[in-house]
Amino acid sequence: MERRTFIRQAAMTAAAASAASSLHAKTPSQPIAKRTLGKTGEKLSIIGFGGIVVMDEAPGASSNIVAEAVDRGINYFDVAPSYGNAQERLGPALAPYRKNVFLACKTEGRSKDESRKQLEESLRLLKTDHVDLYQFHALTKMKELDQVLGPGGAMETMEAAKKEGKIRYIGFSVHSAETAVAALERYPFDTILFPVNWVLFSQAGFGPQILKKAQEKGVGILALKAMAKSTWPAGQKKDHPEPKCWYQPAAFPDQASLGLRWTLGHPITAAIPPGDEKYFRLAMDVAQSYKPLEPHEEQALLSGGAGLEPIFRLGNDV
Repeated sequence: MERRTFIRQAAMTAAAASAASSLHAKTPSQPIAKRTLGKTGEKLSIIGFGGIVVMDEAPGASSNIVAEAVDRGINYFDVAPSYGNAQERLGPALAPYRKNVFLACKTEGRSKDESRKQLEESLRLLKTDHVDLYQFHALTKMKELDQVLGPGGAMETMEAAKKEGKIRYIGFSVHSAETAVAALERYPFDTILFPVNWVLFSQAGFGPQILKKAQEKGVGILALKAMAKSTWPAGQKKDHPEPKCWYQPAAFPDQASLGLRWTLGHPITAAIPPGDEKYFRLAMDVAQSYKPLEPHEEQALLSGGAGLEPIFRLGNDV
């Protein structure tokens, strides 16, 4: 083994051991911390509950995991129509806590009529008269940005629904750095939901430019893919061991916990972990005892990303 490779592996082993020792300790009793969401003034838990966690789960199991999340301090929930039956499961499970949580939903509709239909259906399934944050889902192509902001576009639904009291804030999720920056320049969004990930930042230069622009605009920053690692190998793209995760997640639990702590060390409000329940529970554990990465931990994490294929790159779907 070359000396450089040995040193890098030794560093990763030391960092992983440090992470593992904290994870295997008794689950901390303090609630998950909260941070302010941009200019909105809302205080959200630093970990969000992604609706995919309850997708295809039994109603009783869905109620149990939502109750546990609320009990541990999570007040930020995010769901979308494209997450299978997640809205049907989350609505009843969240009903006892609805007035005390921040509920975010999304629309894939790009026209006024399509987005209005999705909004009304989401409100029905989620058993609520409003959502706190309504987002354009995966607003990735420039032509889609033009469409939603143009005549007859979905922004007309957003602004009308806000006046009606059916939504409180307007945001978008995005997988293109270029489209994200353009959107932030063209409309005063309240929030942005995008990947803040150690591999993407270090191997693809994807993310820093979005983070910078969002900070300049005072937009609330919500993070995706903190626990992502790489694309699945060609032979596993359609048959892999994580049915609720289209990308290859970081190794469980050590690398995943380091990746999440790396993301939480940035000026974001909250991070949404993968939809797999074991990763979500790990994220809650990390959040309840969160502390920033030590320099040696960050060095080990980033060196472990060398040569990995990022799940997104600059120029993605522009």
